[in-house]
Amino acid sequence: MDSIINFDHQLFALINQGWSNPFLDFFLKWMRNEWIWFPFYTFIIAFSIFNFGKNSYWLILFCFLNFGTTDIISSHLIKKNVERLRPCRDESIINKNVLVRCGSGYSFTSSHATNHFGLATFLCFTIGLFIKKIKILLITWATIISIAQVYVGVHFPLDIFCGSILGILIGLFWSKIFMKYYSHVLITEVVV
Repeated sequence: MDSIINFDHQLFALINQGWSNPFLDFFLKWMRNEWIWFPFYTFIIAFSIFNFGKNSYWLILFCFLNFGTTDIISSHLIKKNVERLRPCRDESIINKNVLVRCGSGYSFTSSHATNHFGLATFLCFTIGLFIKKIKILLITWATIISIAQVYVGVHFPLDIFCGSILGILIGLFWSKIFMKYYSHVLITEVVV
């Protein structure tokens, strides 16, 4: 276990300090801000309503179920039981660039990674079946937000990796249920 933690700390130093430059300082700090993504979430809702009409209710409801599940499991079940310090609060990490407010919670797993990979996976396996191009956008979106967490100094790479895996599994779970019982709401001429 010590070798995994050491590797995690080395990878953190590479991303947090080794990649450091003014462009990424601005871009990745900006990318992890939830208000920047509000238009994207609004687009998902508007896209659903425009393409699926009254049936969009089910897709939107499942997006919220997915998000709620990822957040509860990551933030309340795992973080509060593992209690891993964030790198910005870990005294053993001497050189670190902390570009945002540290946050009061624990680090493992990253809720940003869990939430965004969960939603991205759910959307890939629902509307992504009809709009193939959206899959790359969704995975890129979740990946950038997740890496930004390490870059700004609030998570270790292992927090991101495990959070991503957790999010993918939860997204798959909800997409399977949605496609089994509510896939009929997606049968329409999708307009992009």
